[in-house]
Amino acid sequence: MISSDRMAAVDENSEALGVPRKQLMESSGNAVARAVRELADPGASVVVVAGRGNNGGDAFVAARFLDDYDVSVRLLGRPESISTDIARENWDALRAAEYDAEAVTDSKDLSFDDPDVAVDAMLGTGVTGSLREPEATAAREMNDLDAAVLAVDVPSGVDADTGESEGVAVDADRTVTFHDGKPGLADLDCEVTVADIGIPPAAEEFVGPGDLRSVREGVRGGDSRVFVVGGGPYTGAPALSGQSSLRAGADLTFVAAPSKVSGQIQGYAEDLIVQDYEGDHLTPDQVDGLVETAHDYDDVVVLGPGLGNDDETLEAAKAFLERFEGKAVVDADALAVVSEVDTDATLVCTPNRKELAKMGGPDVDGPLRDAREDIESFAADLGHVVVAKAAEDVVSDGERTRLVRAGTPAMTVGGTGDVLAGIVAGLLGTQEPFDAACAGPFVNGRAAELLEDERAGGLLASDLLQTIPRAIRGEAE
Repeated sequence: MISSDRMAAVDENSEALGVPRKQLMESSGNAVARAVRELADPGASVVVVAGRGNNGGDAFVAARFLDDYDVSVRLLGRPESISTDIARENWDALRAAEYDAEAVTDSKDLSFDDPDVAVDAMLGTGVTGSLREPEATAAREMNDLDAAVLAVDVPSGVDADTGESEGVAVDADRTVTFHDGKPGLADLDCEVTVADIGIPPAAEEFVGPGDLRSVREGVRGGDSRVFVVGGGPYTGAPALSGQSSLRAGADLTFVAAPSKVSGQIQGYAEDLIVQDYEGDHLTPDQVDGLVETAHDYDDVVVLGPGLGNDDETLEAAKAFLERFEGKAVVDADALAVVSEVDTDATLVCTPNRKELAKMGGPDVDGPLRDAREDIESFAADLGHVVVAKAAEDVVSDGERTRLVRAGTPAMTVGGTGDVLAGIVAGLLGTQEPFDAACAGPFVNGRAAELLEDERAGGLLASDLLQTIPRAIRGEAE
């Protein structure tokens, strides 16, 4: 099963892999035509009721594969309002080739001459809510026909994710849906066929630009704060995490750091708000105050950048996780205590291969993708999302596992992992943990790719801060 949002992401990922949506539409239309042939013999009359999106475009294609049927196509709305180029191209092809294809701009003009098959291609899986006119009238008209009703992808008016409808919906006898089943179709009283339209498995396996759809909608979408608990022996790491979280959508970023280094961290960027505490490293004495601050402001926490591995610091990191109940990205030295902690917090852990092994995960010498099943099992046992970092990242929540291959060889430079931790934290303000964990390394990698020609082997982790927003927007260059 696949949700409507995930299906839209997979479509976009497929295009990025070189299988364009126009090609997928051709395959979808062919699948619709095959379903019509299974419902009626050649010579039968078929009316296609099409909307102005890609669902209608699928049906326009289908009409071209049904020349041995008496086919009429009715577009609901004006042709100039067709919402995608590929759907419009297929409509124009029908008109240029003199198919029986007419636009209906008034629901009063809807009438069907008792067809043998009616094809519902008004609305696809991404549309929810009650049907408006003229779709509502068209649905009622189709429901009153003494004809076999075939729905394209999902019956119009039915929520593809829930199977529910608000008001009138098409009562289909059969639905041909694409790529994978939709959750909302399972309980409908109709035959459902899943058609393979040529989407490569890699479109689901690898994180791609489609996985940024909800990220782009969520950036600066609310009062999102990130609280970086880091610094001590190192100062650049928490500054990089704090700045990258801002670039990824956080509205405010605070860095809690020892007073000995707080001024240095503040000096990296005026956009950071640095809150210092006494001492030169994190100790258990500071934990209660830090947890209280994070809870008071509903912060997403980044725990680990630059903390060091002093025994007191690791004890404090463990105590923090035991008491914290929000969302946190755990990175660097703090990762060592995660497997020992019983916590109510929602964690995204971002280990490199050495840190992964120290946490109790698999010790992998070769490509991490070869150990994806072991990493998934480890994430399941851990009970948290794991982003295992390497040339190809493996992201798993113990049930789902995705690969990220965005990035460049220059990312071996120090600090890119700190940038990643901040990006994931910035995204956690608006995204579900697994989604943020998948999108974060993809954005980080794309930010480096956007600098490849300019920086080549001279890339610095701080350079990525400039291109993170462009990576989220999906810019190609």
